[in-house]
Amino acid sequence: MKEEIKSLLEEALPLVDFDSAFLFSELDSLGITTILMILSERYHISLDHSDMTPKNLRSLDNLVRLVEMKLAEKDTDDADAGGLS
Repeated sequence: MKEEIKSLLEEALPLVDFDSAFLFSELDSLGITTILMILSERYHISLDHSDMTPKNLRSLDNLVRLVEMKLAEKDTDDADAGGLS
């Protein structure tokens, strides 16, 4: 998943070094919004600006963990909704 996310983001934001240990310092508001949109659309997860904290944007690994966490929440929500029908 990490390489897929890196590839998606590098294509959209070619000037950003996603291998940087200080990824957050390289992003402006447009870059953060782009990341939100790309990851939300690709993984069908709900991300908003409250998810874009310096901790979550510190590195590519942190972004991957955020996506994995949101996917796990989505799976739990989907399973709960399925049980109610």
